[in-house]
Amino acid sequence: MGRVNQPSDDVAPVTRRQVLVQTVAGMTALMAPRGFARAGSSGSLTAAAAGTITIGGDLTVNRLGFGAMRLAGGEQVWGEPRDAAEARRVLQRALELGINFIDTADAYGPYTDERLICEALHPYPRGLVIATKGGIVRPAAPVWAANGHPDHLREACEGSLRRLRLERIDLYQLHCVDDRVPLEDSIGALADLQKQGKIRHIGVSNFQLAELARAQRIAPIVSVQNRFNFAQRQSADVLETCAREGLAFIPWAPIAHGAPQTLARANGGLDALAGAHQASLVQIAIAWLLARSPAVLPIPGTSSVAHLEQNLAAAGIRLTDAELTRLA
Repeated sequence: MGRVNQPSDDVAPVTRRQVLVQTVAGMTALMAPRGFARAGSSGSLTAAAAGTITIGGDLTVNRLGFGAMRLAGGEQVWGEPRDAAEARRVLQRALELGINFIDTADAYGPYTDERLICEALHPYPRGLVIATKGGIVRPAAPVWAANGHPDHLREACEGSLRRLRLERIDLYQLHCVDDRVPLEDSIGALADLQKQGKIRHIGVSNFQLAELARAQRIAPIVSVQNRFNFAQRQSADVLETCAREGLAFIPWAPIAHGAPQTLARANGGLDALAGAHQASLVQIAIAWLLARSPAVLPIPGTSSVAHLEQNLAAAGIRLTDAELTRLA
């Protein structure tokens, strides 16, 4: 089995599913706004307040996106959502709030997320970018197995096109490196799909710097999606490279895994800032990502309209240079 995530010196490897499981217990406290008037209802605030980012030179989107992983069923990200109607409302509300970048993958469900996005949003409005991923298979609920074989990636891309009812996917990302397959073969398959007009731009996910460099020798890479958040910054070198080279950096698990104590342990100043801004820890954590670099495109996810609106409120928070220094 290929690896899904990169190890680090001080944080054990963790899958997206584990992040979701560990987050559930602490999410209520993390989400609770502290008198922030715009947290529960965004009013006139939209994702445009976060500014914009241009991906691949021609896709300009608001710099606060939506990660759709949590729409699929339960802690295992398996099967149908617990409330399919609410899942569709979340997607529709995201567009109402100015979110025009949605990230998903064929592994979520599997296939559930892509189908829900199509059911809720097709025909898609002009300017909406749907980014999806291939390269992980789900033979059973607990299993997230890498499969970067070119044949599989071609089939995965065709399946995503069908489920999303698209003729071309704006951003198609290799979900992870498959150690059993030469990386050049996996990226080469995506480059072939790009030449066929089925992919507009190629991105990668869960990549280290050396792997990114190898991928860039095969095809233009426009984005990297790695785990990165206030408490877990092991991909800081990748982020710096993305900023320098004009790539978008899309942090997954942007709120950090675990209970509120995880963020508190990382830096005690986070809680104080939440109080000063009358915001939740989650909102400050997202605002920190937005301030960290203009290359960052956060994609906080949720299966709740209320939480979506609370996340969106982070677009209106401006951290000062002094505050950012305290959180460094």
